[in-house]
Amino acid sequence: MAKQSSINKNNNRRKLVAQKANRRAKLKAIIGSEKTSAQDRMQATIKLAEMPRNSSKTRIRNRCELTGRSRGFYRKLRLCRNQLRELASQGMIPGMTKSSW
Repeated sequence: MAKQSSINKNNNRRKLVAQKANRRAKLKAIIGSEKTSAQDRMQATIKLAEMPRNSSKTRIRNRCELTGRSRGFYRKLRLCRNQLRELASQGMIPGMTKSSW
């Protein structure tokens, strides 16, 4: 089980990304557009740099939904490898069985 503070920190980042996504997209569109002047582009760059770091989507860490573990994470199921194996052994994941020979 991951530390509760790490899980909460990541959840707060997710909320902040959702709140600031529209504004970040607008600023990035201004920066990437060839039609904007150099001065407007510079102002947009400064405004983007002043935004909180945690509002960037790349700051979010993929974590297991059950334990909060950050490593050995399967994106498709949103579980870590340990929980995936345990649930597969119990037959809780449709179409997946633990192999035995």
